[in-house]
Amino acid sequence: MAAVAMEVDDAPPLERKEARYTRKDEDFERRVQRYKGQQYSHLYYCRLHKLRGALSSLVQSGFPGVPVCPILGLEDGKRCVVIGTIYKQMKLKPSILDEYAKERSKLPLATASNFMHPDDYLVLEDESGRVKLVGSVVVPSNYVTGIVIAACGAAGKDGDFFVQEIIEPGLPPQPPLPSITEDKYVAFISGLRIGSDHCDPLQLQLLVDHLTGHLGDEQEQMLSAQVIRLIVAGNSLDMQYNLLAGQAISAKDQARLTEPVKELDLVLTQIAAAMPVDIMPGANDPANFTLPQQSLHKCLFPGASAYCTFLPATNPHRFELDGIEFLGTSGQNVDDLDKYSEAKDVLELMERTLRWRHIAPTAPDTLGCYPYTDKDPFVLDRCPHVYFCGNQRSCMSRLLTVEGKSVRAISIPRFCDSGTAVLVNLRTLDYHLLTLSTSALLDA
Repeated sequence: MAAVAMEVDDAPPLERKEARYTRKDEDFERRVQRYKGQQYSHLYYCRLHKLRGALSSLVQSGFPGVPVCPILGLEDGKRCVVIGTIYKQMKLKPSILDEYAKERSKLPLATASNFMHPDDYLVLEDESGRVKLVGSVVVPSNYVTGIVIAACGAAGKDGDFFVQEIIEPGLPPQPPLPSITEDKYVAFISGLRIGSDHCDPLQLQLLVDHLTGHLGDEQEQMLSAQVIRLIVAGNSLDMQYNLLAGQAISAKDQARLTEPVKELDLVLTQIAAAMPVDIMPGANDPANFTLPQQSLHKCLFPGASAYCTFLPATNPHRFELDGIEFLGTSGQNVDDLDKYSEAKDVLELMERTLRWRHIAPTAPDTLGCYPYTDKDPFVLDRCPHVYFCGNQRSCMSRLLTVEGKSVRAISIPRFCDSGTAVLVNLRTLDYHLLTLSTSALLDA
């Protein structure tokens, strides 16, 4: 792509910096997969089979001489290791009957934001059977259904398995961090929610003008020229889907449905004319509901699609810039974890998904996903350098260092609420906030 020039008064034009980009969404694309009535048991089997290899090597090095036994082969009092998938028995977990009652009820039912209860407990399953996990090291609030672990301990006479230590798969291998000598930034935004009352068109236009180099003094424009790519991490639209009731739609309702899409296309067209932009679908966008969400169709964006710099991506989205690997979601995975476990912040939830080597462990139990039969695309084969999750309440970031691997974890705030974009420096992996406010303009 040719670099875009920016005029700064009488100074020579600034050239936007560039980076080598490689898209790596192959595992999340469903070009050949077709639903033929298959069940989710295949997905769980693929997950267990793939992570069992990583756990077996950890068990051999950490517990030499301790046998690995199937659950059906446990013997009372004999110390061993069992490898399986966790099922979390939850007292407050919603059921399909509750959903049906909610639809039939005239009054809205109260919905909880977290379904934890002190009586929750963990069960470990493999191909042979299942056993309840007990012991002081077993903390149900830290785990969710779908995680593959190894548990070292012994079976009791009551049929429970007394756990002495829990082994998690840990972070997968990480490619070496390349050496970059100049400052280059990747911009992240999420939660534009165009079409909602929360969206401020003026604030959004300020962001567009800043990224394209039409706003600010010389120093600001020099920073804009260092932004090599924009990632839009889901929930860009807030469409009134209640208008789609299976009946003919009036011309007025058609305009209400399509106007937010046209406005988003106008925004993306302005950005794509100046720099590359990836757009990921989110929970509220016109894409498939189940993960992995497929890329938004280009017919929705006739203006932006005219530029080769415009790239609709999947959710999750994996890509590489100058050898630095990025992996991120639009936030559904950590939002679901927050409902069925406890953590001090979203970054702790993100760290757990890395240690579990699975970015969406609650799928398909409480998070919708496609019923794969030959793989689990959410299992991590390699560790990213930057891991991001969109549509969060606030921006948080931490450099996670686990087992000698370093990952920059970032929660991307909803732009419609915060007016904030996040800039990540490829050279240092440090992050900076770009906050845009219209209050001064409105007061003037």
